Amino acid sequence: MKTNKLTLLSFLMIALIGFSCTNTKKSEESADEGSEAMESEITLTKAPPSPEFPIANLIKRGDAAITPTDSSFVVNYTFDVQEYDLGEPTEDYETRGIANSAKGQHIHFIVNNGPYAAHYMPGINDELDAGNYVVLAFLSRSYHESVKSPDAYHVENLVVGDVEPDSADLTDPHLFYSRPKGTYTGADTEKVMLDFYLLNTSLSVDGNKVRATINGNEFVIDEWAPYYIEGLPMGRNEIKLELIDAEGNLIPGPFNSVERAITLEAGSEEM
Repeated sequence: MKTNKLTLLSFLMIALIGFSCTNTKKSEESADEGSEAMESEITLTKAPPSPEFPIANLIKRGDAAITPTDSSFVVNYTFDVQEYDLGEPTEDYETRGIANSAKGQHIHFIVNNGPYAAHYMPGINDELDAGNYVVLAFLSRSYHESVKSPDAYHVENLVVGDVEPDSADLTDPHLFYSRPKGTYTGADTEKVMLDFYLLNTSLSVDGNKVRATINGNEFVIDEWAPYYIEGLPMGRNEIKLELIDAEGNLIPGPFNSVERAITLEAGSEEM
């Protein structure tokens, strides 16, 4: 009789352990499914129309002044800006729902397709090592959307220091990365603008395109316009842009494939 009681007790303990393990496993599976359901899908949508500046003009005044220092060179550009007001907020900035510069409209200054520097005055200084560079400057709205009017940019080859000139062919198709850039916080993380600058090419359904790969998600863009990225997770996000032909092949060029990383952080600070 004692043996039977022990056997029954052992059976009950085994059943309870099994039931507990099964419930734990189901709970873990439910939690995993819930976490997956909470993950946002990354989307890319064309931005709504913004104020146009069809006759905005960015004109370089003379050659860039290059001054040697002990270890590098200071390069000074002076621009004339016509039909466009630097330092003023773009009129619809409050309705865009994206990061905006409180300093207003400005110039994006890009060297060899590196991250741009924003300049709110027409005089621009940069420090460069000796070498060959492609310099692109274009007008930008206060929320960092490029002005894509025909005369709103300047591009040139620049030779700095005593080096053998090696100029890029600026009549070829070129892709330059502009946005997103840096760290986004608070409400600015909800919708992040993707913008780029094109030279000597157009985009179309049957022609050249831009392939955007965002955290491994691929999007093909067939219209030169700004786009909004939504659903990005907090933390590091990786973005790759490629200028491709109608068959999906990378178009040769020094800047036609570029990768960047941005960071999203919770908080209420403005960018």
